[in-house]
Amino acid sequence: MMRVCSLLPSATEIVADLGAIDALVGVSEECRWPAGVIDKPVVSAARIDFGELSSVEIARDVRESLRDGESLYAVDAELLDELRPDVIITQDLCAVCAVSGGELAGACPTGARIVSLDPKTIGEISESVRTLAAVLDRSDAGEEIVARMWRTIAAASEAVRGLPRRRVFFAEWVDPPFCAGHWLPEMIERAGGADVLGNAGEPSRTTTWEAVAAARPELVVVGPCGFGIDEAAAAGATLDLDCPVVA
Repeated sequence: MMRVCSLLPSATEIVADLGAIDALVGVSEECRWPAGVIDKPVVSAARIDFGELSSVEIARDVRESLRDGESLYAVDAELLDELRPDVIITQDLCAVCAVSGGELAGACPTGARIVSLDPKTIGEISESVRTLAAVLDRSDAGEEIVARMWRTIAAASEAVRGLPRRRVFFAEWVDPPFCAGHWLPEMIERAGGADVLGNAGEPSRTTTWEAVAAARPELVVVGPCGFGIDEAAAAGATLDLDCPVVA
């Protein structure tokens, strides 16, 4: 059986959905779903302890690390070598989100193939599924996942067809606020909303709450990168806005 390390939570879920969870021999500390990956060896972890920091402190530490050219993640090269993966899955889309392929190169065991997933749109997410499915020799399962994904999206779009579009601001971070990027504005549109600041296919970017207010959103969705639902709800509860806030 192929031996796979996934350093990207979304890729870990895709591998499991493809029916290849037993191929996973290592994951990142953020790979917590599905339950079957909880006991897998952890080969990468954040260098910053985010647990006790505020949003503004996390943003500051991340900004300083990136400015100084320091990786936000530590890779256990010795463990990675012991696990002998045939394939290591990571990304190069965002230096903040997970270990990048460039950072991994120095720790990569000889002969291991690095597969980098970098989708910027919903369509490219489909291609990422197909890429992993091909690597794992499960292309038929990959096509089933892609078809199911598009059926779900179509059903959501049909449910809101003809309804007025609500003006939405999606906060990928709250202090400072970051507007939605990549596929999120597209998801909002397909769900019947109109993203007031984010641009589909482009990176998330910082803004101000004054700019958010000036954009007149009817709904603010709080989904800080890396946060669980309870943490996101707590972050949203700190906001004083003239519209509903959900997490």
